[in-house]
Amino acid sequence: MNVAAKYRQASLYVGDLDAEVTEDALFRKFSAAGPVLSIRICRDLLTRRSLGYAYVNFLRLADAQRALDTMNFDVLRGRPLRLMWSQRDAHLRKSGVGNVFIKNLDRSVDDKALFERFSAFGKILSSKVVSDERGSRGYAFVHFQEQSAADRAIEHMNGAQLRGCRLFVGRFQSRQAREAELRSRAGEFTNLYIKNFGGRMDDARLRAVFSEYGKTLSVKVMTDASGRSRGFGFVSFESHEAARRAVEALNGRQVDGQPLFVGRAQRKAERQAELRRAFEQRQQDGLRRAQGAKLYVKNLDDAVDEDRLRREFSGFGAVSRVKIMREEGRSKGFGLICFSSADEAARALAEMNGRVLGSKPLSIALAQRP
Repeated sequence: MNVAAKYRQASLYVGDLDAEVTEDALFRKFSAAGPVLSIRICRDLLTRRSLGYAYVNFLRLADAQRALDTMNFDVLRGRPLRLMWSQRDAHLRKSGVGNVFIKNLDRSVDDKALFERFSAFGKILSSKVVSDERGSRGYAFVHFQEQSAADRAIEHMNGAQLRGCRLFVGRFQSRQAREAELRSRAGEFTNLYIKNFGGRMDDARLRAVFSEYGKTLSVKVMTDASGRSRGFGFVSFESHEAARRAVEALNGRQVDGQPLFVGRAQRKAERQAELRRAFEQRQQDGLRRAQGAKLYVKNLDDAVDEDRLRREFSGFGAVSRVKIMREEGRSKGFGLICFSSADEAARALAEMNGRVLGSKPLSIALAQRP
């Protein structure tokens, strides 16, 4: 084994760090387990603020193992450290092998309790209770080193009680895999959602309309507290072919003077997936429009401030934002200028790159997405 590979194996990931934790504090903490080669807290490129995780590289593998065994969930600045082996292989992390998804967790179950309960089934590479500012969101992920350990965890813990809650424990599926499965199922639908009919519709009438296209298993018009139709309902057919014929024949047909909507009934997860895809598409469209509308400016004179930059660049278009990066109040010599369109940014780049501002020539480039 070469030296570089050995050091990679002696590297730990340290998560859930308080933003104020420093490399020096981590060095003092982990040196108790053995000689530490290096520590890197991952930080935002522009603000240099901690992203809440770090990598600790030990000289010896045994020392890294000792730290993992004895320091996991130790409290540092009021927050328990979450340690795991550093896994730089993205394919392994995303493959799903050994990954388990847990939901319906009691909100009192934290990372430590999760780790302790599931480590009985095998060596854990990583575990995480998903949380937000209000605490646990009631679900978690555990990544075992071996798939056999994951299988044991599913066998013994699915349906088991933990702190009064009956758990669901199953194999982890990526979002893409879950959505692909939903789309595959959608091609063989038998349940229909119908809306836009008036208050005169009831179960018997709806059944009469739809039974023309095949055998129905159930028909239900949704009603209010007084028993009056709420204008929508559901029909379940015995076969997909009958459901498809009903959609083709009845979607848009006039009933009581209104065009019916007839389509495949979707589960909540499918509706959420479609809404998420639509939202992400809008985000991507917005990013594409914004791409090229932001300029990265460096080699700034110390005397140049945001107001001066805005004045110099506003002749090329609407400047929405100007930001000079600073440290202890002093300019770091670079910043960002955002225009309302890519064309305006392109004109500013062409005209201002190399122009002397203060005592220095500007160096300008299109800001790249991270």
